[in-house]
Amino acid sequence: MDSLKLIDQFQNLTRNTKWEQKAKIDLQFNNYHSQGMVRIGDLFYLSSVELIEMPVKYDQPQHGYDRTSGKGIGHLFVFDQQGKLMNDVTLGEGNIYHPGGIDFDGKNIWVPVAEYRPNSESIVYKVDPKTMKAEESFRVHDHIGGVVREGQNGKLVGHSWGSRKFYEWNPIGQILLVKENSSHYVDYQDGHYVGEGKMILSGISELSNPSSLNSKPYELGGIALIDMKTLDMLHEAPITEFSPQGHVITRNPVFIENAGQELRLYAVPDDDHGSMLVYETINLYN
Repeated sequence: MDSLKLIDQFQNLTRNTKWEQKAKIDLQFNNYHSQGMVRIGDLFYLSSVELIEMPVKYDQPQHGYDRTSGKGIGHLFVFDQQGKLMNDVTLGEGNIYHPGGIDFDGKNIWVPVAEYRPNSESIVYKVDPKTMKAEESFRVHDHIGGVVREGQNGKLVGHSWGSRKFYEWNPIGQILLVKENSSHYVDYQDGHYVGEGKMILSGISELSNPSSLNSKPYELGGIALIDMKTLDMLHEAPITEFSPQGHVITRNPVFIENAGQELRLYAVPDDDHGSMLVYETINLYN
């Protein structure tokens, strides 16, 4: 990936950028509720939570929690360009079963797995994509919804439930910094290091729907370029493309790469036998 070119391309995104769907690859397995995704060569690695029992909110907080733990199984799926499942590794333990956004540092895939409730507990794993062996790296006393690794020798940056707080750690989990998220545009779901000390994060904001005929919230999508040194947002743009199930395409897993003079975006926004949608910009420099 050409880092400087990708960053330059990203900074040309605007509200007027057109995204054209290039492919819809039906997944030949149950992807459950997908969370994060990276592409390594011709294979895609997809984190997902298989929800067995949905957490239920308490009338009053109990023991510092606002809801029950629920039950589930954390997965890291591997599939090919035709959507065929190649491997499936389970991650987590006990109430810690909800994987988040993932990143690949050139050697390991970093996967946070958390309780499915805010202000809880997480385990950060590193997974060798060649052997699919998962190793616990460190634990965090909070719900970590996604992590990004600044290259093979750099720090890790993660975000809390709703991405309202950023964390920085060294590779063995020592906290280097905790900082409030200065952007309130979308809640980040997935993200990746793109070189030059920058990361791209993607996510959604669920907004009240003004139509009385539709009780579901409107999903506004967004993507942001963030300086990993300052954790400040450098450039952001809305995404308003929707999936077959009616979800904005940045709802959960997103991976962005160069496509010549345009950008290519891979997304798996739909649950349970969903599809990987592939989009490219068509007017980036117009």
